[in-house]
Amino acid sequence: MKPIDLSQMRLPGAPAVSPDGTIAVVPVSRLEFAADSYTSQLWLVRTDGGAEPTQLTHGWHDSAPRISPDGRWLAFLRATKAVGSRAGGPKAEHDSAPQLCVMPLAGGEPRRLTDLPLGAGTPAWSPDSTRLAFSARVPQDGRYGTGKTDDGETIGADGEPPRRITRYFYRVDGLGFLLDRPAHLHVADLDGTVTQLTDGELGHGDPDWSPDGRSLAFVSERHDTRGDDFASDVCVMPAGGGEIRVLTDTTYSAGLCRWAPDGRSVVFTANLAGEGRVDPVIRNESLWSVPVEGGPARQLLDAEAYTLAAPGGDIAATERGVLFTNEHRGAVQLLRVPYDGGTPEIVVDGPRQVAGFSEATDGTLVTTIAGPADWGEVYAGDTRLTGFSAGVTALEQVELTATAPDGYPVHGWVVRPAGDGPHPVLLMIHGGPFAQYGWRLFDEAQVYAGAGYAVVYGNPRGSSGYGEAHGRAVRGNVGEVSARDLLALLDAALEADDLDGDRVGVLGGSHGGFMTTWLAARHGDRFKAAVSERAVNAIDSFQGSSDIGWLFADSLYGANGGSFEQQSPLTYAGKIEIPVLIIHSEQDWRCPVEQAQRLFVALKRRGTPVELLLFPGEGHELSRSGRPSHRVARFDAILEWFGRHV
Repeated sequence: MKPIDLSQMRLPGAPAVSPDGTIAVVPVSRLEFAADSYTSQLWLVRTDGGAEPTQLTHGWHDSAPRISPDGRWLAFLRATKAVGSRAGGPKAEHDSAPQLCVMPLAGGEPRRLTDLPLGAGTPAWSPDSTRLAFSARVPQDGRYGTGKTDDGETIGADGEPPRRITRYFYRVDGLGFLLDRPAHLHVADLDGTVTQLTDGELGHGDPDWSPDGRSLAFVSERHDTRGDDFASDVCVMPAGGGEIRVLTDTTYSAGLCRWAPDGRSVVFTANLAGEGRVDPVIRNESLWSVPVEGGPARQLLDAEAYTLAAPGGDIAATERGVLFTNEHRGAVQLLRVPYDGGTPEIVVDGPRQVAGFSEATDGTLVTTIAGPADWGEVYAGDTRLTGFSAGVTALEQVELTATAPDGYPVHGWVVRPAGDGPHPVLLMIHGGPFAQYGWRLFDEAQVYAGAGYAVVYGNPRGSSGYGEAHGRAVRGNVGEVSARDLLALLDAALEADDLDGDRVGVLGGSHGGFMTTWLAARHGDRFKAAVSERAVNAIDSFQGSSDIGWLFADSLYGANGGSFEQQSPLTYAGKIEIPVLIIHSEQDWRCPVEQAQRLFVALKRRGTPVELLLFPGEGHELSRSGRPSHRVARFDAILEWFGRHV
């Protein structure tokens, strides 16, 4: 695979299945290099496999399909191609705000139901198929394009009044500011009448209808210290508006919520409070149930063993139990969890990742699953219904298990280039650290292997998918614990005769960038060169400059008496002698650009070979969702750097 081959990617998202289980609608996105952007359309798939999938919509960016309970209507979000400035956000050019549309499932022209300044969120159908509930951000008067000059001209972001900040959590990388555009609940009728149900400064997550259609459940931060913690609660309110009742006790960081079929409880995902406050930095997101009429929440899954897949994990409350996407050793399983909290049934397993699912009333289960040799396909049960990855050729992902110096097993993979070798090697490190590399086609590994490198990557301690204790093992000593596991994985890979241990490079982004800088300083004799991307290099300044640093730094690096100075890779920059390419985005709010600048200056001052590649208009997610041209430029720069030095 070459960088330009990203244009061949066809990425199917979560499907929506009709009540009778006969058809599914799935969004399929791709990179559009001519527009230097992303486009997405909806495809119709017959679940009996008797016909080829057909393209159903032809908008610029159609997503989030939802089929009505009566099977007559398809609701979805549509964004149109546009150019403008995103006030408060990281990108200069973007599609228009997504608006809620509806069309007959049998075919016909879509009708747009909303025209909201910042767009609509994912819709949910009422049980009688007459209304759609959703959450949408509502701009403060005068902001985000709602302000006008005396001449009627729109006031741009630079002309808005200053923001007065009083809370820690006031902005998010890739989104922008939170305090002046809270998310509120809305209900739209099929005739286009839209009613806003909530107002004020508090935000409200995506809603779910009660089985009788009278109430909505959602997640909201309804407590005095909101914005100074990550606590959020499960709430319910009448579907026509009215009093909001909080069902949980503010000891959770709640995520998704769904009504149980009997209407007596709401199931939800959440991290539990730890050490006196909600701290979701390295905690599994478990499954819970709370009675609607009052009472304590009950945990349905063991938080040590199971965690909701991230990103993109989902749940669904069905008659037979709660469907739950679970991370497990690089895979994403689909579980069915009993409402009494018994042993979950594994519905989908194996070396692959469930990217979305939908179950029909008749029990037909439709899934989108990605594997090591495809970008993702749609299945009905075990039957594959699509061929979106037809023609894609992937190099084999070979499983590897190493043993750390203390005897701990370290799980990972090697992707080899074609040919006999000996091949130069790249050790690739994921971000998080509480995240996982996994069993799916990975553009990074395929591009580097396609250029002739054997790519070694895995899930050392600190990663998710192996139990919460595996993740929390690095707290307070992140660099040293992670390094031991990563080097053990590298050593195990280098036992193969076709890998050249004298030609090894190291790279990674975010936490992976942290570890790249750390390894370059503390174990530089193992590597010829490094590429450190969007990294945390100096924890002291990261604590104050990152959107999440105010909690993340103490929870991860400061835990168990950990020292910011001792754990900061920048502290050891004077020991770095190998060439380092630093890659960063100008508008990264997760690991702000000062983290790259400080490392660049430190290395430049001591004469270490160093270059800084700085991307304009991008945030923290450059490598996954940045402009297609920037993603290719990034790949080209990395390959040129390692080609020069490794």
